[in-house]
Amino acid sequence: MKVILVGAGPGDEELITVKGLKAIKNGDVIIYDDLINRNLLKYAREDAELIYVGKRKGKHSYRQEDINKLLVEKARENKVVVRLKGGDPFVFGRGGEEVLYLKKHNIPYEVIPGITSAIAVPEVAGIPLTHRKVSSSFTVVTGHEAEDKEERQVKLRELNSDTIVILMGITNLENHVRELLKNPRRSESTPVAIITNGTTENQKVIKGTLGDIVKKAKEHKVKPPGVIVVGEVVNVLE
Repeated sequence: MKVILVGAGPGDEELITVKGLKAIKNGDVIIYDDLINRNLLKYAREDAELIYVGKRKGKHSYRQEDINKLLVEKARENKVVVRLKGGDPFVFGRGGEEVLYLKKHNIPYEVIPGITSAIAVPEVAGIPLTHRKVSSSFTVVTGHEAEDKEERQVKLRELNSDTIVILMGITNLENHVRELLKNPRRSESTPVAIITNGTTENQKVIKGTLGDIVKKAKEHKVKPPGVIVVGEVVNVLE
């Protein structure tokens, strides 16, 4: 009886860790999210139970509370349960919430980190988040906070890092840009990149500035999933 939280990486199936792949091969039950590369499921045993619990905006097959209960239910069947999550389990992946629920019900667990899209996707697109000449700091934030929060925790107008990375932020891009422009460190000439379907064969990179990125995103009909990078690093390797 055990639950293993596995980070599947940013999209490219080869970017999963060796340890994560081993867990998939040995799991009795694979409970997987929407953003994992489906090719990873071919490594599961033929008799493994595969359960999809993906969540997209407006399309939730399972509520988080249901997923938590499912993990406990399957583990109590004396099975090794692999909770396969896109990116890294603890980077906006609700892995912490699931661990708390497992601990509450005395279910043994293990966490296998994954490569987060916050770093890997910009790298593959030729954007280093730090560079000695233009960026000595970066901040990663979510562009979609929990709806039941009394107050927003992410205040883009107050972030002073050289580079800002926004995950799950495409749907609210216009609002994010508006907030960023209220920061005295940013201006309409600040470089911005939007990378969709990063590290996959469908990867697309759109570059612009805070002054024109909303217009460009509309022209290119940009849709999630994607990573937004704000700062001089966007163009540093050109």
